[in-house]
Amino acid sequence: MKWTNKIRMAMKGAAAGWKGTLSDFSSWFGRKFWGIDNSKLATNENIFSVITRLSNTLSSLPLKMYQDYDLVHNQASDVLINEPNDNMHSFDFINKMEVSRNENGNAYAAIIRDIRMQPDKLLPIDPAYVTPFINTDDDNLWYEVTGVGGTYYFHNMNMLHVKHITGAQRWKGISPLDVLRNTLQYDKAVQEFSLQEMQKNESFVLKYGANVDGDKRKQVTENFRNFYRENGGVLFQEPGVEIDPIERKYFASDTLKSERITKTRVANVFNVPVSFLNESEGQSYSSNEQMMIQFVQMALTPIVRQYEHEFNLKLLTKEDRKKGYYFKFNLGGLLRGDTTARTQFYQAGIRGGWFKQDEVRRFEDLPPEGGNASKLWVSGDLYPIDMDPTQRKSTSKGGEGD
Repeated sequence: MKWTNKIRMAMKGAAAGWKGTLSDFSSWFGRKFWGIDNSKLATNENIFSVITRLSNTLSSLPLKMYQDYDLVHNQASDVLINEPNDNMHSFDFINKMEVSRNENGNAYAAIIRDIRMQPDKLLPIDPAYVTPFINTDDDNLWYEVTGVGGTYYFHNMNMLHVKHITGAQRWKGISPLDVLRNTLQYDKAVQEFSLQEMQKNESFVLKYGANVDGDKRKQVTENFRNFYRENGGVLFQEPGVEIDPIERKYFASDTLKSERITKTRVANVFNVPVSFLNESEGQSYSSNEQMMIQFVQMALTPIVRQYEHEFNLKLLTKEDRKKGYYFKFNLGGLLRGDTTARTQFYQAGIRGGWFKQDEVRRFEDLPPEGGNASKLWVSGDLYPIDMDPTQRKSTSKGGEGD
């Protein structure tokens, strides 16, 4: 990194209210920045389910740093991939960021740098205490963070920010739960009504004939009260007395229809297949592979690319990027399909000359063999792709003049 860039970034860091290793951000943990309100996650199983699937899937993906397709490693990759901060590993860090992004529409993590301006720690921050704004002095994006010990200001290069969609004049993402507010209120009302109906005691109508006197009515009423209070038993129907139950208007099918509507709307907002919410009605996938392809292409790829761009822009220097360094999530494992599909795919790649056998072994988490297994082959039947075609054995059975 050039000295001018180091000085410029050091000035930005000082203006942000922290001074490298001299700052103490330990008070951020377990206090206001960690006080995420999980009320909506804890009271709606559909929201909990879809956010769990998204966050667990993303944090389970292999994350590596490459230089022109070769694996490399430096301080930035060590911080991100192994130890983002003193209290969590990479899975926890990505998982918490994705949960926050899906619950609040935004996820923030402050980048704490060492004296060489290299990433030293990544600290997730509760979105409720972060406000992005454009500073009129330098026309740059800054983040105002209300902390325990005061207010801090971070330049955008010192703050990881992943979000849901935004408008042209907005820097904060739209919360999916805000979009689903009416749906969640409707679903909650239906659940409460259904629960109340199921908890109600049975109701009856007592009809007395004209020949039943007052004493007899009191005796019949008292017997029925005892029966009702003891929740069952033997009840004798006296002559001249009719007991008819009052029909309850609760139908389980109504609740099922309401749940299907809620699941469909939740799946639409989070852009995931509705089968992820254990709803199969209306699905047209002929295989699990097709469902995963749609999920990866339409939901996961945009999310992954946003994280990758944030990491590449703010954790790597311009010199690193010019040298070809970049972070990348591996989505291949989600698209491998079943054994039959993978076998056909690998065979086509090996025989077509665009897969090496060692590459296939790495896809299946097997160690490479080296030697001929590290070469490209073509069918004919199978020669090294760089072999002189005249050296290949002919399979024709012509005469001596052939």
